[in-house]
Amino acid sequence: MYWANYHSHCHYCDGSHSPTAYIAAAIEQNVKAYGFSSHAPLPFASQWAMSFEDVLAYFKEIHLLKVKYATQLQVYTSFELDYIASNFVSPKQWAQAFKVDYLIGSVHFIDTFANGQYWEIDNTTQVFKHGLELIFKGNVREAIQRYYALTRAMVQQQVPDVVGHLDKIKIHNRHEFFFDEGETWYQQEVQKTLETIAKCGQIMEVNTRGLYKKQAKETYPSTWVLERAHELGLPIMLNSDAHHPSDITKEFGSTAKLLQDIGFKQLQVFWDGQWQSRSFDHTGIDIG
Repeated sequence: MYWANYHSHCHYCDGSHSPTAYIAAAIEQNVKAYGFSSHAPLPFASQWAMSFEDVLAYFKEIHLLKVKYATQLQVYTSFELDYIASNFVSPKQWAQAFKVDYLIGSVHFIDTFANGQYWEIDNTTQVFKHGLELIFKGNVREAIQRYYALTRAMVQQQVPDVVGHLDKIKIHNRHEFFFDEGETWYQQEVQKTLETIAKCGQIMEVNTRGLYKKQAKETYPSTWVLERAHELGLPIMLNSDAHHPSDITKEFGSTAKLLQDIGFKQLQVFWDGQWQSRSFDHTGIDIG
């Protein structure tokens, strides 16, 4: 039994170390398949996305690692691709241009301020409150409904292989109470989004970063969302969204146990260049 992680960031975006450091750590952590998914370049200034100038170097370096470590683990190249409603790029364009192995789609931005700057919801709570007031007049429900509407649009229009950290907008509830996940309107938004993912045949990641960074009390998405996903037969995968080499398999054992308790029997892995369903338990995934 081994682990696999397909959502990670290195120093080409907002990760802490070089790709080589992550591969070395992955081998130490019993990882048999590892995917780099740096934040794809954005059409505006960002502190955490890769620059267009670094893309070719990123692919070249990871290709060298694929060859060098081929006997120890499988290495893959990806992007975490943002969905920007007014300026999104088709994954097919990225795939054709850079020959990525797979793509993760995520929503980090909701609409713009009056000056045209995008509101980044994956930022400080102060920034979150600022956008909430100026763009949505303080209406949390409208803001969150917009977030899930954009997520559904991403699923249908951008069609990534993997849907990243589905309910990450809940991170701000750790500092202040903004909304209740038990409210009917919220659960309806999530349910519609899960049904859209299922209809489009995509994989939903179970992301442990909120747990080990103490940004949330549960994974992205929450346990009740995972239960709904199981009812729908939605394929899932386990990722850590690693930004540091020590993050690669954090909370994997406990999360795998949770997924088993919910009733999941298999996880999706990208293995030998294709998506496959593999059995798992709290010690790892049946690959290798």
